[in-house]
Amino acid sequence: MSTGWAGVRDWVIAVGVAAALLVTGLSGQHSAAYLDLLGYALLTAGGLALAARRRAPVPVLAVTGLCAVGYQAAGFDVPAVAYLFAVYAAVRAGHRTITVAASVIMLALLPLAALASGLHDTGEAFAQARGALELAWLVAAGAAGEALRQAERRADEAERTREETARRRANEERLHIARELHDSLTHQISIIKLQAEVAVHVARKRGEQVPEALLAIQEAGREATRELRATLEALRDDDTEPRRGLGHLPELVERARTTGLDAKLTIAGQRHDVSAAVDRTVYRIVQESLTNIARHAAAATASVRIDYRPDTLVIRIDDDGKATPDDAPVPGVGLLGMRERVTALGGRLRTEPRSEGGFTVQAELPVDQTA
Repeated sequence: MSTGWAGVRDWVIAVGVAAALLVTGLSGQHSAAYLDLLGYALLTAGGLALAARRRAPVPVLAVTGLCAVGYQAAGFDVPAVAYLFAVYAAVRAGHRTITVAASVIMLALLPLAALASGLHDTGEAFAQARGALELAWLVAAGAAGEALRQAERRADEAERTREETARRRANEERLHIARELHDSLTHQISIIKLQAEVAVHVARKRGEQVPEALLAIQEAGREATRELRATLEALRDDDTEPRRGLGHLPELVERARTTGLDAKLTIAGQRHDVSAAVDRTVYRIVQESLTNIARHAAAATASVRIDYRPDTLVIRIDDDGKATPDDAPVPGVGLLGMRERVTALGGRLRTEPRSEGGFTVQAELPVDQTA
């Protein structure tokens, strides 16, 4: 139910309870006429206070209880109906201890207020019966609130479970498709590479000049095969080969330094375990970013920062390359693939030129998954 309709319903209930209390008070006989005005005011205030029971259940519990004691002391023999609604709302909101304590105080004060005003002079047996009835109604109201609270909690838990299951299945299906696609590409590229190598071998054996395009195809096939093999190692489920992850970042950064790039790795925060998918994704983000810097950025320095946070792992790669804020970044295959990996894990990716020049890649990956 929307917040607006919930508020309207709360006011309807509050006005209805206030009207019922007021009608009951008007129909009864009172011990002191000069207290009538105060009693009517307390009856009305106790009912109307229920309009705020969702926003402030504990204050409403106190207000309705004081109003009930007040109009009983003023000589109005009216049941504490508003207080029962407040008990239900407070227990439903999770304030069980406060509600029990307030109810014990109420059970003690209501008979005293009734005796002080001259109500219930019919005898001790009647007072005991009335006290038992009030206790039974309080228990019923509290039990109803607790039952609904537990039902809402189970519904929320079931909704979270459904979302997590759907997300996990989507991730598994995405990885399955990726494995199938990469397996197919590996096969086709292997054929291309093999045909190019055979053609080069035959040309050299005949003493003919090998075309540059053929040599380029041969080298590109080798490079693509290496890249696909590395990707497949990360995507396959077997553990026969060590997977690349956070532990291999120093090696990755050092390899970038051998190309002349002044690369630096910083790890901040309290290190904790992450899932295998997050571990692989971090490595691929850093690898792709350093590759792009080396190929396109014309940068002299690059910094890689890994920031461990309680529920998030933040990866940030900065360079001082030729990109400027006026440049509109054109996402290539590498950045698109990077975004796919991050999105599949429920994370966020930001790629943009820096105000001081250069380019920034920042990814935030949730780590509240089973490692």
